[in-house]
Amino acid sequence: MTTTELKADTGVTTANRTGVYLAVLQLVFTLGWTTYVIYLPKLAADVGIEPSWVIFILMLDQAIFTITDTAMGIAADRVARLVGRLSMFVGVLTAISCAAFVALPFVAGTGHGAQAWFIALIVIWVITSSALRAPPLTLLGKHRAKPAIPFLSALAMLGYGLAGAISPYLGVVLKNEDPRLPFVISGAVLLLTTLALAKVERDIPDEPAAKPAGPAKPLSAVPIFFIVSMLILSLGYQLHFSINSGPFYLRFAQAADLPWLMPVFWIGFNIAMFPASVVVKHRGGLIVMGAAGLLGALAVIGAEFAGNLHIMIAAQFFAGAAWGCMLMAAVSAALAIGETGAEGKVVGLVFSALALATFARMAAVAGGLQKMPEYAPLLQWAPVACWAVAGAGLLVIAASRMQVRRA
Repeated sequence: MTTTELKADTGVTTANRTGVYLAVLQLVFTLGWTTYVIYLPKLAADVGIEPSWVIFILMLDQAIFTITDTAMGIAADRVARLVGRLSMFVGVLTAISCAAFVALPFVAGTGHGAQAWFIALIVIWVITSSALRAPPLTLLGKHRAKPAIPFLSALAMLGYGLAGAISPYLGVVLKNEDPRLPFVISGAVLLLTTLALAKVERDIPDEPAAKPAGPAKPLSAVPIFFIVSMLILSLGYQLHFSINSGPFYLRFAQAADLPWLMPVFWIGFNIAMFPASVVVKHRGGLIVMGAAGLLGALAVIGAEFAGNLHIMIAAQFFAGAAWGCMLMAAVSAALAIGETGAEGKVVGLVFSALALATFARMAAVAGGLQKMPEYAPLLQWAPVACWAVAGAGLLVIAASRMQVRRA
């Protein structure tokens, strides 16, 4: 084996390790978030917060994420330019985040007098935990093997998808347990996982980038359209999965079956990303996002008109597969758009779009739209419209960019 081949093999191995690490990090972080959501009503009640206010606390979380995800991404770009390493930046913020997270059930246990401290801890936890969303993913942009980024993005998002599949079971298991132990375990595991970031980052070769990483430039029209499309696609996902999927299944199944049926979406998500990453490698992220949006819209229509449970399961599988392709391709496209030093900024904008869509879905739930008959058609067909319109627009942009390159 030649020296060049040996370096190439070493680079691939290092890149794959980075992808696996990011998958584990996303898995642990998302499961910690799920633990928080499961126990929040009980913890809020312990400090005297009415159950009706829990949804507004969750909306506050997403509003903060909408701002801090982009801010943390920009900060990560600056730290990478000035220091060259992100692990210290991410590690310090994660330590603060985990400390605030672990303290939540203990503070809540002191009673109504701790209400202000409880809310303050939530705000600190949410702000600092943004350091675990966009910044670690910017490590993918540091690898010289740019064609491997779609596969690495799929690996990283696998953790997010696995957490989505596990979450319904986690809710059943933890429902009646004392929250202190799950919070301590989640916080400790997340901190230990984050500390490994230093080693992962050291393993990435310090080679000069293909293009100099100068100061980040303002986003042009195509990246802005990409972020707006990501927001629309994310809203379609939120409305379909979080609001419509449960009622869809309940047409053919019992409520007790939902923890076993809802993960079908995430099975499709996890499986489809890897073959789709091959298409992204050769055709780019925008075209895959667009095609997946249109296919996802068809899958949602299939769920709307499903005549039995088997068709419903198949439709949900393909809807999840489409969302997996959209999200994986979005991360790949964000890294490609920001490849001259703005990777964190663009990936942060993707996560901000996800948070804003989640906020919008929660606002709809808080407003009781899903219970109002006059809004039923809107909620029913909005996911189809979101995925179809954004998907078609992305395909048009992708086609126009291909024509420009050929000219």
